[in-house]
Amino acid sequence: MGWVILSDTVYLAMGLGALGAAVVPRLVFKRPLSMPMVFLAAGAVVAALPWPVPTVDPVRDRLWIEHGSELCVIVSLMGAGLALNRPFGRRAWGGPWRLLGISLPLTIAGTGLIAVLLLDWPPALALLLAAVLAPTDPVLAAEVRVGEPTDAEDDEDEVRFTLTAEAGLNDGLAFPFVLAALALAAAAGDGWSTDWFGRWLLIDVLVKIAVGVAVGIVAGRLLGRMFFRAQANALRLSEHMEGFVALGATFLAYGAAELLHGYGFLAVFVTACTIRAAERSHGYHRVLHEFTEQIERLLTVVLLFLLGGFLVADGLRTLTWQGALVAVLLVLVVRPAAGWLGLIGFAEGPREKTVTAFFGIRGIGSLFYLAYALGHSEAFEADTRQLWSVVAFTVLLSVVVHGVTATPAIRRLDRLRHSSPTPP
Repeated sequence: MGWVILSDTVYLAMGLGALGAAVVPRLVFKRPLSMPMVFLAAGAVVAALPWPVPTVDPVRDRLWIEHGSELCVIVSLMGAGLALNRPFGRRAWGGPWRLLGISLPLTIAGTGLIAVLLLDWPPALALLLAAVLAPTDPVLAAEVRVGEPTDAEDDEDEVRFTLTAEAGLNDGLAFPFVLAALALAAAAGDGWSTDWFGRWLLIDVLVKIAVGVAVGIVAGRLLGRMFFRAQANALRLSEHMEGFVALGATFLAYGAAELLHGYGFLAVFVTACTIRAAERSHGYHRVLHEFTEQIERLLTVVLLFLLGGFLVADGLRTLTWQGALVAVLLVLVVRPAAGWLGLIGFAEGPREKTVTAFFGIRGIGSLFYLAYALGHSEAFEADTRQLWSVVAFTVLLSVVVHGVTATPAIRRLDRLRHSSPTPP
């Protein structure tokens, strides 16, 4: 009887969550509030109710968390890539390159140093935490990323474009640092050998990134040709306007890259950008994007609801003040400073640089990286719960701080941009 009641309760919660995923974004639109904040709070409230409520334990349910967050991230990456209309180029993508090449390593170095000093963690554990928290999130950044695929100039200003492209690329480019933490932990256990570094640099950095990019380009070009230029009408899917094809493209690129030992996150984003480049003005991109956005929203609701429950049930209880301070310093000091340093010399004005540097949103990607790392190494077993508490609190802090400030900041930038006189 108890299992029947639990099953019925799950169905009820799923129904309310799906309806909420449709209603809440419209209720909070143009307000200093966000959908992630609402569902994170809902999960916390439900977990705090005075009767037994099942919650997710990321230690016990690590595999579920890993694959659930993995699915959410790759769907989000496809949507982000399809939304970008700017042609690829060194100068055109100057902002994202700076954040990836300068700000990302600085963020990892700064966070790792803080973890060593405040938490007294060994280098491998500090590097793992820094790598897990380094990538910005394409899932929770709806307020500051490029919207649906259009040719409208206002929808792809430099701030939105840079943050969207950064979030799309750094989910794959942070992976080498996670693997470096695993290799460093293994080396420490064997007597601090440095033999791992050469293999890491060659395989985990150069080869796997190259494979991910190559798979993305090949998959994107083949799919773009099929979608828009296939001779057979049955294969020219843009004529049929079916959105679920986006999932096929996502899974195809991700699976192929992973089977070839490349970075699947990178492959998915590159595939999406390449499909968009195949026929930039076609309305089919909007259909594909809308479908991925709906799936992403549903997955986000579930994961954030469960994260809120975990924080109340266990996450905040095991969090130390030092761990909380690491999260605060990352969100309010390390990322903004690293972002600003990376954008020195960039053409945008100080307001745009400040907003871009500040909105380094942490989210679902960090949950995946931590679950993945803990599943591939036993070296961090003693610190598993502390790791989860720090990462979960960092996501909570980012959701609240960035959720409250995103809409006012972006709306102010839009007003200032539109009110500025047009140069002759």
